[in-house]
Amino acid sequence: MKTYLAIDLGGTFLKYALVEENGSYHHQGKVPTPNCIEDLWTALADLSQKAKAICPIEGMAISAPGAVDSKTGIIGGASALPYIHGPNFKEEIMKHCHLNAEIENDANCAALAEVWQGNAKDCQDAMFIVIGTGIGGAIIKDRQIHKGVHLHGGEFGYTVQEFDYDAKTFKTWSDVGSTISIVNRVAQAKQVDPSTLSGEDIFAHVNDDPICQKEVDFFYYHLAIGIYNLQYVYDPEVIIIGGGVSNQPDLENQINRRLDEILKKVSIAHIHPEVKTCYFKNDANLIGAVYHYIQDQSLI
Repeated sequence: MKTYLAIDLGGTFLKYALVEENGSYHHQGKVPTPNCIEDLWTALADLSQKAKAICPIEGMAISAPGAVDSKTGIIGGASALPYIHGPNFKEEIMKHCHLNAEIENDANCAALAEVWQGNAKDCQDAMFIVIGTGIGGAIIKDRQIHKGVHLHGGEFGYTVQEFDYDAKTFKTWSDVGSTISIVNRVAQAKQVDPSTLSGEDIFAHVNDDPICQKEVDFFYYHLAIGIYNLQYVYDPEVIIIGGGVSNQPDLENQINRRLDEILKKVSIAHIHPEVKTCYFKNDANLIGAVYHYIQDQSLI
């Protein structure tokens, strides 16, 4: 059985694991994300050397932020790690680690994990929404990532959800529906510094704090509206929610309640989106990076 070194390159931590071709994984861990590109190559070389001491490694599968061009191995766009934009990862990994490498966008990797072994494993067409400090996602068509001509397929956070006619201002889904937007609205209502609050704290007090309750309710409505719109744009079999908010135990129920309300009031709409939370949670990027590697190497 082939084994792959999976890397999830995040803004705070570089996560890693050894992933088998059947999707099982072991020897996982994390280290602080390096501060520059030279230190990143050193860290990856060190991890690959340790992995090879455990078992033969077929290749390195990388999940990374930004507009990843999987064919060239170059990351465009912008992210919390400016130094990753520009270098050719496939060439550099071969140079420093002596391994073949495949690289894919992190949200796309999370979606592919669900297609391979998770809550979309029986689906051909799906959508994946990642909710964090912003909103991102991925579109799955025939079990493959649909990136679009500008590599922006799945950037759901760019969609406009509010418009002020008098001011001629627009608010995107990320502006009104991300976890940081909840924090900012609660902080404004309480007249406190947003840095003193966290999304986890706000959700924890949803039943005993009227301000938290209102803003979480606002969040759920915008999430349901976004999901409703995506359903009628693409008509997927399932829409999966990832990111920290997916750990809320009643998330699916809260979304479905508001979708029911939308469908009652929009008389022409009869399709209720199938909504599920991410099966793999924080390990999705690692699993999906390997599935992308296998797909790209035409091993499936």
